[in-house]
Amino acid sequence: MSAIAGIVHFHKEPISADDGTALLGALRKFPADDVQAWHGEQAFLGCHGQWITPESIGERNPYHDSERRLTIASDAILDNREELFEALGVEYGRRPSTTDAQLILLAYAKWGEEAPERFVGDFAFLLWDERERKLFGARDFSGARTLYYCGDGRRFAFCTVMQPLLSLPAMERERALDEQWLADFLAIPFTVDTVDVHSTVYRSIRQVPPSHSVTVRASGVSFRRYSLLEPKSTLRLKSNAEYEEALRDVFDRAVRARLRTHLRVGAQLSGGLDSGSVVSFAAKALQEEQRRLHTFSYVPIERFADWTPRSRVADETPNIRETIDYVGNIEGHFMNFGDKSPYSEIDDWLDTMETPYKFYENSYWLKGIFEEAGRRGIGVLLTGQRGNWTISWGHSLDYQATLLQRLQWGRLNREMKMYVRQVGSSRRRIVPIVAKKAFRPLLNIWTPGDEDYHPKLINPGFASHTKVLERISSERINITGKQESVYAVRRNQFQRLYYWNLNGMIGTKRSLRHRVWDRDPTNDLNVIRFCLSVPEEQFVQDGVGRSLIRRATERYLPDRIRLNQRVRGIQGADGIVRMAPDWNAFVGEAEGVLRDPVMSEYLNVEVLKGALSRIREPKPELVFETDFRMIMRSLIFGRFMKAHT
Repeated sequence: MSAIAGIVHFHKEPISADDGTALLGALRKFPADDVQAWHGEQAFLGCHGQWITPESIGERNPYHDSERRLTIASDAILDNREELFEALGVEYGRRPSTTDAQLILLAYAKWGEEAPERFVGDFAFLLWDERERKLFGARDFSGARTLYYCGDGRRFAFCTVMQPLLSLPAMERERALDEQWLADFLAIPFTVDTVDVHSTVYRSIRQVPPSHSVTVRASGVSFRRYSLLEPKSTLRLKSNAEYEEALRDVFDRAVRARLRTHLRVGAQLSGGLDSGSVVSFAAKALQEEQRRLHTFSYVPIERFADWTPRSRVADETPNIRETIDYVGNIEGHFMNFGDKSPYSEIDDWLDTMETPYKFYENSYWLKGIFEEAGRRGIGVLLTGQRGNWTISWGHSLDYQATLLQRLQWGRLNREMKMYVRQVGSSRRRIVPIVAKKAFRPLLNIWTPGDEDYHPKLINPGFASHTKVLERISSERINITGKQESVYAVRRNQFQRLYYWNLNGMIGTKRSLRHRVWDRDPTNDLNVIRFCLSVPEEQFVQDGVGRSLIRRATERYLPDRIRLNQRVRGIQGADGIVRMAPDWNAFVGEAEGVLRDPVMSEYLNVEVLKGALSRIREPKPELVFETDFRMIMRSLIFGRFMKAHT
């Protein structure tokens, strides 16, 4: 794991030593095992290295191959090394010491710009091809590692984070913010920042999008999307047991590939299926190596009284302990991060993300887990963030709605009957829900009670000036509040790249700060391809949603976790309770933001004043309400803008 940086000049203009020093110097705030640089006639490449895998210890990064006249700066962990070794004909004796950077370079030497299509893992790299006088690189399919750049075909600079690029002397006057990015951020009602996957909050800094390679020549910068996640065919196996075994096989390989570290292995663990599945497979694999898995679980603070409905549970400690005891080979760590709140961590997150952010609900415990993992010598921190769309896909009521649309009465009757029995409900309650899901999207009907998601945070004048509503609507961002099919939402998750950027930004930038690589087996490329090929009736079966993973994890997870359909965990429910001691300061700061004439150009002040008037008292249940959400986002936005304008 590394922060990489570099500068290339294409018109025989020498690269200033000061520029290279400025780039690498700006990375000093991150811990490093080694800092290296390579300087050629037209190119400077640098690496602020953190050694995570066994092969990375003492590695040369940037790596220069004088015979091939290729030099690479790489931030990568490849998971299909053996497959690549075989395809590239690497001798067995050389394989253990071959670094991922060398492997990428060899792949490029053989396959050229098609090489990224062969990689499975988390990566961002740029490679200087001296013979071709070009810079070539790529970012992995989901953008798990970030890669920013500035410049054109004359001068080009890149880095894993943005601040070093802003430190370049040539960028001193190029710090203007991108108003289109700001408009997207304010107008999009959920955690996506922008629909323009190339843009950043700074007008002069761009990013290589997920699933894309980049080629830089004297003639300019060009991109190619090398990965498109669409099911090519439906997997047809003979029995449920074969589907279950197939899932276990592909998922086990994904988990094992992500245990490759000379440091300790950790995992985020809640009381649910996704993280529980990751942990159960990881703990078993580590036991074979006589290593122990460390799990990190957030729990609410002691003074929190659970206000959530019966279908939700804020303190998942009993379920987490049951998973730990059942799986074994786990050292569990339970943390309430009592000194942290969504409000207290704003400045740190703004500094980390280098942009405004929206995910305040989980901000304090995400940061706390990374900090604790770093203190305990964790090299790889496993998560199951993508699991809802991959291994644990399957929504019972939505599946029943599709059966109703297709008039498949026999199967619908069976699924509904079994579902009612599973969850302890009644047909009288379920039929209207299924009918609404089936026909409302088809008829595009709005009904009373639908929440109005039409952008409230953005100043209408600023929205009109930037034409943001037209732009985000054209990119299939739903701002109407009308219900979407979960199948359409899932399809967009894999086809619309703006969904991918956030997790990669959080994972990369937190990992650099704490020397912990965030890795997600549920986001493995082969796991995704497998799950997209599985027929829907495997994911919902006999009234059971998320059926395939429930069946596949028999003897991996306790039945209380594996078969639970009635109660789900909820993180961050104690956010307001944590903020209560600072509530007056929070309200006062929000009032200041709404009085600021600069902020009034961006924010819908009148709507926000109304929202603020309704949250004067710190009621715990406000934490997920629209009024509080808008005020928190406007406050975070205001702090960022105050520091950058």
